[in-house]
Amino acid sequence: MYEYKFIRVELEKFSFTELKPKQDYHLLIEEHARQGWRLVQILTPPTGIIGSATRFELIFEKQG
Repeated sequence: MYEYKFIRVELEKFSFTELKPKQDYHLLIEEHARQGWRLVQILTPPTGIIGSATRFELIFEKQG
């Protein structure tokens, strides 16, 4: 059986055309890996204007 964990990372406007994560997702992935979690997917749902992303989710799993 596997456990799953979902971490939402919000995006903020960096410039007129570019978005920047509010958290350092590299550190989030490394921290969770040390705790035994494996990154499965990074999901970017189209939640903004004209289908743009305003956030992404890191999806982790580990055997329970």
